[in-house]
Amino acid sequence: MTAASSTAVTDVEGVAASADASVPTTVVSLVPLAGEGQGTAADHTAGTTAMTEHADSHESGGLPQLNTEHWAGQIVWLLVIFTVFYVLMATVFTPRLRKVIGNRGSTIAEDLANARANRDEAEAQAREAAAETAAAHTAARKLASEAVARSNAEVAVLTAAEDVKLNQRLSEAESRIRAARDAAMAHVSDIAGDTAQALIEKLTGKAATAAALKSAFGKVS
Repeated sequence: MTAASSTAVTDVEGVAASADASVPTTVVSLVPLAGEGQGTAADHTAGTTAMTEHADSHESGGLPQLNTEHWAGQIVWLLVIFTVFYVLMATVFTPRLRKVIGNRGSTIAEDLANARANRDEAEAQAREAAAETAAAHTAARKLASEAVARSNAEVAVLTAAEDVKLNQRLSEAESRIRAARDAAMAHVSDIAGDTAQALIEKLTGKAATAAALKSAFGKVS
């Protein structure tokens, strides 16, 4: 192998070493360096074979998670992480959740108690209002009955007074009528005598005596 070919292989190996070990890389350089002649076909073949073997050496390890040599450390770290999370849950998160749940339960219980108290108070007020309404109705009916009774009593008194006044007026009117009738009846005989005397005198041409008129009235009565 020439010096130029050795230098090219070394540069390619450095590039392959800097790449990710999990990605297989095969790099072949077919460009000769400046100032150097082209190598033989055997030199290029030897360089390609060396780079392929170097890439295969990186693939032989596989994934670290599937390598049994790393399982012990992975298990230890798993236990450590699990322990840390368990301690955090037991000492930090769980007490806080319990506290929140307890406070929430206390708040709900207090709200329910307040609601029951408000309901009982409202029911008591409703009962008091119903009792006051019933008492007001009873008092109103009593007042109405008393007013009607007083009105009836006043009407009866007024009616009785008016009846007394009317009866008195009727009695006075009857007395006046009787007096007028008696006065009229007292003058009837005189009027009848004068009338009879005038008729007799007109019919006979002679005036009737008082004795004859009295005798005639006596026979008629």
